[in-house]
This record gives sequence, structure tokens and C-alpha cells, in this order.
Amino acid sequence: MANGALTRDPLIRAFGAVLRGHREAARLSRPALASALGCTPQWIEKLETGQRAPSEAASEDLDTYFKTPETFHRMWVEIRRAGKCAELPPGFSGFIDLEVKATVMYIFESMAITGLFQTSQYAYEVLKTGRTTDAIEQLIATRMERQQILARENPPQIVLILDEWVLHRPVGGQEVRKEQIACLIEHAQQPNVTVQIVPGRTGAYLGFMGSFTLLNFDDRSDVVYIEGHAEGQVIDQPDKVRDHELSFNLIRGVAMSVDDSLALLRTILENS
Repeated sequence: MANGALTRDPLIRAFGAVLRGHREAARLSRPALASALGCTPQWIEKLETGQRAPSEAASEDLDTYFKTPETFHRMWVEIRRAGKCAELPPGFSGFIDLEVKATVMYIFESMAITGLFQTSQYAYEVLKTGRTTDAIEQLIATRMERQQILARENPPQIVLILDEWVLHRPVGGQEVRKEQIACLIEHAQQPNVTVQIVPGRTGAYLGFMGSFTLLNFDDRSDVVYIEGHAEGQVIDQPDKVRDHELSFNLIRGVAMSVDDSLALLRTILENS
């Protein structure tokens, strides 16, 4: 469902109106509420103006903050019954709500460039198979919206490790891949982003276990998000989080240095 369809939906508009009413009654600005919830003002704005359908976790956070038992959650239930929620894989909406609150992210990707750094055209190629046009547009909008955390005043520190074959996978045409590599190079030069690549010549290593993301927070326990074919899972069990932290460090140990990784990206771009 495209953003235009979202803003025309009465249930989503009603959710936004109720949220705005509670915020203004509490004499809170959008930045103040965003700070309290650990998200961005833009995220609050999109909820209030009906440009984004709320997730279950967001509705629960709002009920907790405003001390309105079940008010926002009941509205979310009605939105879900009407089929207006984003077509996200099971488990992923919870990850998105945690992602905006993380202070440090450790990401390993073995199949595609991570969503936070994708261009819209690359995202289209990744998401298009087996989905309707409206579903693809909504998922791309959600993915682009997630990237707002990179532009906020205090963006998270991100360490991204990619298997080199991700960079050579023929996703889209030559121009799509070229634009995506250029975008990744731009991100890799930001002070809060570290990009390292496991060279294609590397034999078997722990990266074969699949992609995962570790999220660190200032005010809660760390979590790991594990991607699956049909669904994802957010895990906060300390022993499993530690296991993935160890795995990430071992994967990083076989990756190229930051400088060599950036040089490889530039070489791939030049040869595209």
C-alpha cells in the first residue's frame, strides 16, 4: 500500500489523530516525544499524519508512555484486521522499533547489501519477487524511512561486514548496481560507519551461518536479530546474544581492513 493510500485510510488517520491529541495534551513537541520513546521526530510525524501504519510494538510503547491501557493497541488491532498493516516478515516490525533506539549496530550480511544502506532501485530489485505493486511500494517506503536514523543528530555507530559475493551478485542492471556501490562508498566514509568485506577467496567461515544484526542500547539489554527465509526473530537471551557477538568477532577477523575494503569497493565501482 503506497503512502497516499495510507493517508486516505480512516483507521490510520484516526490512530494519528489520537496520538497527536495525547501529545499536545501533554504539551510535548514531536522532538520531545521522540526523545522519550527513543525514535525520530520524523517517525512521530509520519504516524500522526497517517503516512505510516503503526506496528504492534509502537502501539504498546505509546500505551505505556501515555498510561492509556490498550487504547493504542486496540486501534492497532483494528488496523490489522482491516489489512492495513505493512506486509513485513513476522518478527521484523519488532526489530524496526528496536533499531531506531540502538546506539551501536553490528551487522553481518551474506546475501544482499543491508537495508539501511540500500538505494530505492536496489531495494525494488530485492523486494519485487512475488509481491504486488502496492506491497512493493510500501516495503520500499518503510525501508527508506528506516534510513532516517542515519541522518539524525546522534546517529548510531554501525559496523557492517559484507561477504564480497554480495557486491558481485547481479541485482538489477548495471546502473542499479553501480548506483548502489557508490551509495555504499558514501556511507563507508561517514565517521559513524565502518564497512569491512570478507574477500571472496576466503574458504569456509562462520559467515555461512547466515545474516544477523546485533543491537546495543544505553538503557536495555542487547539483542540479536536473526534473518530467516520467511521470518525473522529478535532474541534477547544473554547467552545467545553473546554467542552471536563471538561469531561477529570471528567473522570480522577474516575480513579485510577498513582501508582495503574501501579500496575494493572503489575498484568494483570503476569496473562496473
